[in-house]
Amino acid sequence: MRFPVRAITLDLDDTLWPFAPIGARVERVLHEWLLRHCPNTARCFPVEAMRELRQRLHLERPDLAHDLSELRRLTLVRAMELAGDDPALADVAFEAFHVERNRVEFYPDALPALQRLAARVPLAAVSNGNADLARIGIDRHFAFQLGAREHGAAKPAASIFHAACAQLALAPHEVLHVGDHVEMDVLGAHRAGLRCCWLNRDGQAWPHAQPRPDLEFTTLAELADWLDAAHTTPDTVAA
Repeated sequence: MRFPVRAITLDLDDTLWPFAPIGARVERVLHEWLLRHCPNTARCFPVEAMRELRQRLHLERPDLAHDLSELRRLTLVRAMELAGDDPALADVAFEAFHVERNRVEFYPDALPALQRLAARVPLAAVSNGNADLARIGIDRHFAFQLGAREHGAAKPAASIFHAACAQLALAPHEVLHVGDHVEMDVLGAHRAGLRCCWLNRDGQAWPHAQPRPDLEFTTLAELADWLDAAHTTPDTVAA
């Protein structure tokens, strides 16, 4: 299938890099930081207990469901208060977490494909997570980054997709959203009126009869190949 694409919005976690190893590592690094600087908190809230506390806070604060950074910080505040450590250290602890959270290992195809895509059309990162493109070192490939925290609502809400399209000065049907998550990325973008590409790295079966993604690839390199074939210039579409 070929159709006009004037810009691409791109998910980050599990699209450009796998998140699972990051999630496991940041919890370990944060716990090690707490052992050094807040030993009472580390003793009262080892990794599993800290995770359970964060989940409880998620339930208590549904108004912050779009703001994973603030939920993480408030979890640290709560843990330090309960353990008798100084909650003022929560900001420093969060910074230690955030540094490690932005140490990513890209999928092998991701960086070369990202460069190819950015040479064709403007790219915008649209993510529910708290990755920082500047810290990671790939912000030069993107026109901008729009996070759920900054927008005030998370994918699959149509508003975050529409906000990205407005910032690109394009209609939704002119924008292709690319991501790994069936609901957050593919169906969310579809309902918002964008074209959608499912990055199905694991080769899973599409779980719904309809709607289906406009495009489906197992790597970003395949998407870059498709874009090269479909466009002779950023504004010219092959018949």
